[in-house]
Amino acid sequence: MSNLPVLANAPSLVVKQEKEMLEVFTDFETKNQYVVLTPEGAEAFYVAEVGAGAGEFLTRAFLKNSRPFTMNVMSPQGEVSLILRRPWTWFFSRLNLTDGHGQPIGSIQQRFKFFGRLFEVVDASGQVVCEIRGPLFKPWTFNVVVGEQQVGQISKKWSGLMKEAFTDADTFGVQFGPAMPEHHRALILAATFLIDFLYFEDRE
Repeated sequence: MSNLPVLANAPSLVVKQEKEMLEVFTDFETKNQYVVLTPEGAEAFYVAEVGAGAGEFLTRAFLKNSRPFTMNVMSPQGEVSLILRRPWTWFFSRLNLTDGHGQPIGSIQQRFKFFGRLFEVVDASGQVVCEIRGPLFKPWTFNVVVGEQQVGQISKKWSGLMKEAFTDADTFGVQFGPAMPEHHRALILAATFLIDFLYFEDRE
């Protein structure tokens, strides 16, 4: 992951979904695209959902935010640095993360939880390295915890009533603890896109 050095050093990142005008003015759902920014506003890398073949239109139309997907995380030079794959599941979602050469980095697994939202972050060896917990009464907030200690956070930033009414494009802030290893940071970043699909993607 050396071609994404910002992951090792940035205290936080901003993830902004880029909405195409066709999707803004119609109900036609196009492929999700994002730009990831440093805290200073510099473009760090780009993330794009890639095609799923001939059945892609029907998959998107009927499964909507439950659909399987593959997304590429690319450096500003266009090199694929991370690959996110969400397979089809009946109930709890899973997201698998590899580097640009297909080597496993880990996964994010949605778990059942009363009165809240819960994900386990698992490294390539199958070890749970942290959890992501979404409190019941804070629907925009997801805390990254090791044991009971918070080491990071994913939060959806509300952009204002008129803008939200005009487009459902999402913006997230991702905060990393200073001691968090780079591959754990990559998994937390990947979890942001799964969270967007599960809780903020248009379900209609």
